[in-house]
This record gives sequence, C-alpha cells and structure tokens, in this order.
Amino acid sequence: MGLRLAVKKTGCSGFAYVVNYADDVGSNDVVFEDRGVKVIVDRDSLDYINGTEVDFVKQGLNEAFRFRNPQSKGECGCGESFNV
Repeated sequence: MGLRLAVKKTGCSGFAYVVNYADDVGSNDVVFEDRGVKVIVDRDSLDYINGTEVDFVKQGLNEAFRFRNPQSKGECGCGESFNV
C-alpha cells in the first residue's frame, strides 16, 4: 500500500524516525501521496514530523532515508535520534 512513517521515543536525543511498509490505513492515520508514493503517518507522530522533507539517498553502496525536519532542535552525535 505504501510506506508508514512514524516517530518513537528512543535514543539519546528523545525521538527516532521509523519507516516500514504499510499494509493498511487505520482510522488514526493520515495519507500523503507524492510522485506516486503513498506515505501513511499516524496522528500522534504527525505532530513531531509536520513539515519534514523525506528523501531517499544513494551514496556509493549506501542507501538511506534522509529527513529534514524544520521542528528539530538538535540530533544526537550518531544522527539516529532527534529532539523537538
């Protein structure tokens, strides 16, 4: 169906992004679509990632999602978690 983007409390800065495949859309979900890709976000996570740009980046053999969150006040040193 699409990608599920969420935020969970973890890491040394407070929150981390979670990306999984989405098999369904729940009543608490909001669906966004851009360039044929559906992104499903639960309403609780939406408050923390509202306005975030998500990009898929390939650098050599490495592939990863990159997040640009205008609400982020900082990240941990390893870049795995952020705070708002």
